Amino acid sequence: MSPVTVGIIGIVLLILLFAIEFPVSFAMAFVGFLGFGWLIGFGAGFEVLAIDFFESFSDYNLTVIPMFVFMGCIAFEIGMSARLFDASHAIFGKMRGGLAIAAIIACAGFAAICGSTNATAAAMGAVSLPHMKRYDYDDSLATGSVAAAGSLGILIPPSALLIVFGIMAEESIGKLFIAGVLPGLLLALLFVVTVQILCIKNPELGPAGPSTSLKQKLVAVSAVGEVLVLFVLVLGGLFTGWFSPTQAGGAGAAGVILLGLLRRRLTWKALAKAGKDSLQITCMVMFIVAGAKIFGHFIAVTKIPFLLSDWVGQLAIHPMLIMGIIVLLHLVGGCFMDGFGLIVLTVPIMLPMIKALGFDILWFGIIIVLIVEMGTITPPVGVNVYVIKGVAWDVPLETIFKGILPFLAALIATVIILMIFPQIVTFLPGIATY
Repeated sequence: MSPVTVGIIGIVLLILLFAIEFPVSFAMAFVGFLGFGWLIGFGAGFEVLAIDFFESFSDYNLTVIPMFVFMGCIAFEIGMSARLFDASHAIFGKMRGGLAIAAIIACAGFAAICGSTNATAAAMGAVSLPHMKRYDYDDSLATGSVAAAGSLGILIPPSALLIVFGIMAEESIGKLFIAGVLPGLLLALLFVVTVQILCIKNPELGPAGPSTSLKQKLVAVSAVGEVLVLFVLVLGGLFTGWFSPTQAGGAGAAGVILLGLLRRRLTWKALAKAGKDSLQITCMVMFIVAGAKIFGHFIAVTKIPFLLSDWVGQLAIHPMLIMGIIVLLHLVGGCFMDGFGLIVLTVPIMLPMIKALGFDILWFGIIIVLIVEMGTITPPVGVNVYVIKGVAWDVPLETIFKGILPFLAALIATVIILMIFPQIVTFLPGIATY
């Protein structure tokens, strides 16, 4: 068989392994080893296996993962998610749909210190949904808004998915984090606008809550202040060049620990729980990176990415149309595959083609992460929907998916805006000193 045929068989086998829920990291390592061994030799395959695992686990760039993951886990344990929602509730609660807006803003704030879509959705769902139930919010609006806003955890930095993309694309993780700020804020704004439009059309979806005093609002602002300080510390340090990504994560983790001690919320039990969760998540991501490297070496020797790049370069169509096709393929793939699996499968194949078309890699990374974000709320995978279902066990799945649809439209609108105005992604990295 030709290398291209072997490559196609390998890709199909990998998709089948994903479909039967074989662990992403081991599926990629297994297919990559078999394919590389078949084409080059199994002796060389064992060497690649050993070298890629060793290099992945000894790569300094990967130390950014445990730092940011630990920061998010500590933040969750000391109750920052609840304080964020309470603060947003005090400010926006009296508006129609105000509790849903508060949940969206709190998700955006928690995403800035968490980096996990599942954790963001679970934390905010547990905090906000009982309040919305108490004020007779429509189930579809309540659950849909939190499930959708939870997906901000993989776009607003720090993001584990952006870290994986940066390592695979050999792109600066710091610049990727900075590039995700404005698109993340834009998406959060469009989510808020979506709630407002829905409540204007049908006020019963999100009844107005009680008003709060100026004192309550000021107390709420102070609660938001701690998140802003952490955000400025981490992203400001990256932006100005004071911190490397790993140092920024370490500074953020230290800041969250200090806040927990000052608020007397950080117990030994909470610290141990955060450490255990951080270890599990870090190991998962690092194994995915190692498996992706092995699979990437296999794909490289098949020559598929370079043949695809040459073929696309000869097409007499506009590059943006080709990009639209790539986005559509990722959108469909995200409905059936885990986000990490989709990224590590497509990036080695698509990257040479994206470079040949002259697109900015930072922009491409943010666009792809946005598309993967859609996959967290679309069936049949829709992991955030199942997370919210676990919190709101009495709400039918079809009700949650129905509530997702308007927010999915906001996601699509964000992608279109970023494709028309790529400067939204590239502006901040362009002026950063990092």
